Amino acid sequence: MGTLVGHVAPGTGFLLIGLWQLFNHIRLFSLRPSSYAAPVWFPARRVRHLELILVIVGTAASILMELVVGPAKHQPFDEDGTIPSDHLHNFEHASISLALLAYAAVTIHLDRVRAPMRDAVSQLVAAAAFAQQLLIFHLHSADHMGVEGQFHWLLQGVIAVTLATTLLGIPFPRSFVVSLVRSASLVLQGVWFVVMGVMLWTPGLIPKGCFLNFEEGHEVVRCRTDEALHRAKSLVNLQFSWYLTATVVFVVVFYLQVSRLYPEEPQYLPLVKGRHADGDRDARFSIGDDHEDDDDEDDVEAAKRSYRHVASGTKPMEVEGFITGVWECNVVFLLGEKGPHFIHPNFLSL
Repeated sequence: MGTLVGHVAPGTGFLLIGLWQLFNHIRLFSLRPSSYAAPVWFPARRVRHLELILVIVGTAASILMELVVGPAKHQPFDEDGTIPSDHLHNFEHASISLALLAYAAVTIHLDRVRAPMRDAVSQLVAAAAFAQQLLIFHLHSADHMGVEGQFHWLLQGVIAVTLATTLLGIPFPRSFVVSLVRSASLVLQGVWFVVMGVMLWTPGLIPKGCFLNFEEGHEVVRCRTDEALHRAKSLVNLQFSWYLTATVVFVVVFYLQVSRLYPEEPQYLPLVKGRHADGDRDARFSIGDDHEDDDDEDDVEAAKRSYRHVASGTKPMEVEGFITGVWECNVVFLLGEKGPHFIHPNFLSL
């Protein structure tokens, strides 16, 4: 960081990941709102860990840029092996990238070994990465009194929202609001990084009364008078307000469009009813429900006995007509010996 590309590149990464998460959360909730549970990441169709692989590639490139490519000597240390003051910000930015890289690598490993509670553990690692990001930007070695510092103060608020919603996602995995706000905060992080890079390192966009000054290895915006500094900070606040409003409007419009493209999936009525904990029968049953195997076996055996009773008291011609009617009505979904048996509703009118 500390340059135009150093802010635009990671900002684009945050923006793309945020949009990917936003789209998938809305799509998943639109298809199955009653059974929605927010995952930490979303697998791609052909490359399962594509999202996490892109995080690893982006953060690794960021570390190399900060510690190897960016410095004039292509290494960040002084001659005596210490860290010079003008490279402290390089190590700070690289540490943020390292935390995000660790999150992606740990998440891939947990998914491959099918570890128990892997979603919760991955979310804790992600929360630790965002907490480190917030801490480093709060204690940044860069000047927090100038225009750049004002950009960083507002960025910390967005990171705090991302951290809070990531932690809330652990006890409330079925909350769509938590997932929506977390995804939107990632989008806003990306947008604000890009805005910061463009506004701070484009000479034509520097506020009136301010200028770019080369200090400690990178250019910094300085203002000639206190009045110019206060005006520049106020402009930064206005920009943040406008981009926040634009992000909220975008998320709402995006939610409406994706919901329209992916309507809720239809629900089917089962022939064999599920049993609740209180012993009552309920007409609704879903494949993902957790029911006891004994209850399922009882339901199947009851259905078998009922069929034998009907078949034993039916004349041959009636049985033949019954079988013909079943073939014509297309009985659907026999899900195995222990699963629920679903049947087309037209069968009930025979």
